[in-house]
Amino acid sequence: MMKNSQQQHSNYHQRQHLDYKSDSSKATSSKRKQFTNVVIARSKILGFHPEESPSFQNNAFNKVIVKYNHEGFYDKSRVISLSDVHRTNGVVAHVTDNILSTRSQEITISKVKIRFVLVPHDSLTIGKSVACAMATQKVGAAEFEVITEKPYEWCSPADFLHGAKQFNDFVGACPDAFAGLRRLWLCNMRFGELDIPNILSTCKLLESLRLTECDARIHPVLQVEHAELVELEIDYGEFERVELIYLPKLRRVRYKSWFSYKDPVYFGFVPQLSKPSLSKTGTRWDKTLELSQLLANVPSLSDLHLNFESEKIWVLPECPKPLKHVLTKLQHVNLDHLPEGRDLDWTMFILEAAPFLKELCITVWDHWCIMMTDEKFRKENGYCEKEDVKWKPYAPDFRHKNLVKLTIYGFQPDDNFVRYIRFVMKHAVNITEISLHDRKVCGSCGTLGLEVCPSRYPRTAKKRRQTIAMVGLTSQQKIYFRS
Repeated sequence: MMKNSQQQHSNYHQRQHLDYKSDSSKATSSKRKQFTNVVIARSKILGFHPEESPSFQNNAFNKVIVKYNHEGFYDKSRVISLSDVHRTNGVVAHVTDNILSTRSQEITISKVKIRFVLVPHDSLTIGKSVACAMATQKVGAAEFEVITEKPYEWCSPADFLHGAKQFNDFVGACPDAFAGLRRLWLCNMRFGELDIPNILSTCKLLESLRLTECDARIHPVLQVEHAELVELEIDYGEFERVELIYLPKLRRVRYKSWFSYKDPVYFGFVPQLSKPSLSKTGTRWDKTLELSQLLANVPSLSDLHLNFESEKIWVLPECPKPLKHVLTKLQHVNLDHLPEGRDLDWTMFILEAAPFLKELCITVWDHWCIMMTDEKFRKENGYCEKEDVKWKPYAPDFRHKNLVKLTIYGFQPDDNFVRYIRFVMKHAVNITEISLHDRKVCGSCGTLGLEVCPSRYPRTAKKRRQTIAMVGLTSQQKIYFRS
């Protein structure tokens, strides 16, 4: 399990590096065009002088975004020392202080977003600057992205504990800044039993919390209570269980790669939760989740996203009777990264239990850069061989009257897909649109998937006509080839 965990963490950080790089380039382009946002990335920060910008003199901007870009952590061709990290982070703190202290108090700041390394002196500078801005002028939304000096792969258990201690000290030193914070993203920290509750009680206005590579030192159950929280995201959360006790405004939950052999989440009082998203690389040791139990306390469920990461299907296709009270308001379903070459009919259990479902989207994809391919490793760590999910329709002649759109990514003109589309059309009597896409393309694995299994997606008019003929359509139905 540990090797598997490390591989997943490595893949995550590679993707994170690409996201940050893209984000910085887009933001810099925006700054050059209109000075609406002030975005400072590592490559630009040392040459940026706020006092020389007409936008600073005229108070023409209303968003302040200062980011430490730590892409060098993941570039093996570069050596980034701690002194480099501290030097660059010091500039982030200085620029943040300079920007906020020179702002006219008459101008509302609609957004303050700061990504920085958790270094005590710099953090204190940033925290006090933000607190002062909140006290002296209107700040619409403040956001902190807090990263540690080392990426996950370099962290020892002591580093995780040290990161949490540093952050707790930071919160204690700058309570006014955190009292007005709206969004918070924390990475690589191991918290004590009361740390998260104390942080949430200080961040009274917090609307979004994201935890990446975080866990609990003593109490492996993460309990969350907050009156204002709208969004919760957990990436690689090594908690035994996440309990959402009292979250009256929570609408979105995303949990990726839990490390528990039980139900990963308990939904307590979450009356507005409408969009849960769960992602997991399933093994034979993982519990198969029953949605009727997992989502029993989610009365407003409208959108459901399940990502199987090209491996085992970890939900049980249940009969509709216990599921109907859970899925009665469900309108949109996204089943992501289903393994290639397997029967898809089992997905119909959702249609049977969700009478008001409008759109069903499935992605069939063996995503090679996130999959483990070494046979010995797969066997030792519980990875499963591909097999069809066993399912039979509860009512073979059931009719679904509200599904209007079926979207398939990774479509191939073979018996498996054609049979599935026919099956959906047979039961979804009012479906009008079937959108077919080729396999998704990943920037990290490039053409590897095509080399392993070349795509046969129909691209010519002749092949598309053949596909339509294979499926067979009524007058109200239409297939759209989107790739």
